[in-house]
Amino acid sequence: MPQIKVLPHAELCPEGAVIKASYGQSICDALLHGGIEVEHACEMACACSTCHVIVREGYDSLNPADDAEDDMLDRAWGLEPHSRLACQAVVSKADLVIELPRYSRNLAKELK
Repeated sequence: MPQIKVLPHAELCPEGAVIKASYGQSICDALLHGGIEVEHACEMACACSTCHVIVREGYDSLNPADDAEDDMLDRAWGLEPHSRLACQAVVSKADLVIELPRYSRNLAKELK
């Protein structure tokens, strides 16, 4: 069973975390089941960028991003070459190390 190591994030997991994931599970589902409340404003429909993560290790083991994900990633804060939407990145058999960006752009939340 692959593990996801989450680097420390001031609000969501100050100490960092290591969670177990299932093969074929999205990173977002794995994080949520592991008790890390990553934002996912569009309910994992690839219609926002709030679940943006940076994959520090294991990036090449993930399924390739499609055009819809790439378009949404362009809206993410702090985009890096190994950025993915956690709702679209599917865990394989490799362990991952991910970083949750300091900020996310949740336009629905910001417009209230």
